[in-house]
Amino acid sequence: MERVLFALRAIAEPTRLRLIALCAAGEWCVSDLTEILGQSQPRLSRHLKLLCDAGVLLRQPEGPNVWFRLAREGPAAALAKAALAAVAEDDPTRAADRRRAAARAAERAREALATFRDNPAAWDEMRTLDLPARTIEEALLARLPRGSLGRVLDIGCGTGRMMALLAPRAESVLGVDLSRRMLALARTRIAEQGLANCAVRQADMASLPLPDASFDLVLLCMVLHYADDPATVLAEAARLVSPGGTVAVIDLAPHAREDLIRRLAHTTAGLSSAAVSRPLAEAGLIVAPPVAVGTALPVLIHLATAPAVRAAPLPVPRSTSVP
Repeated sequence: MERVLFALRAIAEPTRLRLIALCAAGEWCVSDLTEILGQSQPRLSRHLKLLCDAGVLLRQPEGPNVWFRLAREGPAAALAKAALAAVAEDDPTRAADRRRAAARAAERAREALATFRDNPAAWDEMRTLDLPARTIEEALLARLPRGSLGRVLDIGCGTGRMMALLAPRAESVLGVDLSRRMLALARTRIAEQGLANCAVRQADMASLPLPDASFDLVLLCMVLHYADDPATVLAEAARLVSPGGTVAVIDLAPHAREDLIRRLAHTTAGLSSAAVSRPLAEAGLIVAPPVAVGTALPVLIHLATAPAVRAAPLPVPRSTSVP
């Protein structure tokens, strides 16, 4: 009972309720929130700490910043959502906060895009490679399991395009990327499209700080050709998929465009079917034959399914001494 009362007291304050409304629509750092709400950083930091202590908000450190978003589970999250539902969408304070948040998100996107102005391929590679993004995405969606996709992980999420595509069918979508500027663009997309079930965090795709078997769908879209060791990344994806879940890989097939390695910093000229399927099979996944999407540059879609019950690893035989 005390935890519930603690959450109720945390919610029942005007500034904190405004913070909850903002963090329900997207992720924000303290500097964003001070600009949107027009309040001092020390004041907002105290409010944010109380909301996090109560379990209403979650905090995620990322470099010099800490990002805040609404918790999705637990009694405190349920109470916060109920409080928000009782506040009209056209409430003047809430509407004004929403307008300032949209302006801040747009400014954040401009700041990130300025970095990519001289290298547009860094943030929209499919367009640069003249790949039919819509055709590739439709081919993926047609092969994914029907119904809810459950908990989705997008490894190398970039600007969040695939997150937005999958969000309507997902319970939750987490995007990870090493680039803070990419994450800034993804956060802007999440806020602009109101993708409340999406979140992002900074992480290295070869070593993800996430628990085993915690996602129903793990996606790697056009990222493996940037990996120094694709097999390690695929092993991470296999580790993270839950029993019965799916790993989906979209990437370039082997090609002769060596200029892409020089111009776009690819580490390999595409990946063969074996280069993708072997690490997944070795991790115990059931790998389906890849599907080719006909483009100027060949693209392969690989799907692998984790068995409903993972086999336990074989015991290591103990050496015995000979008398």
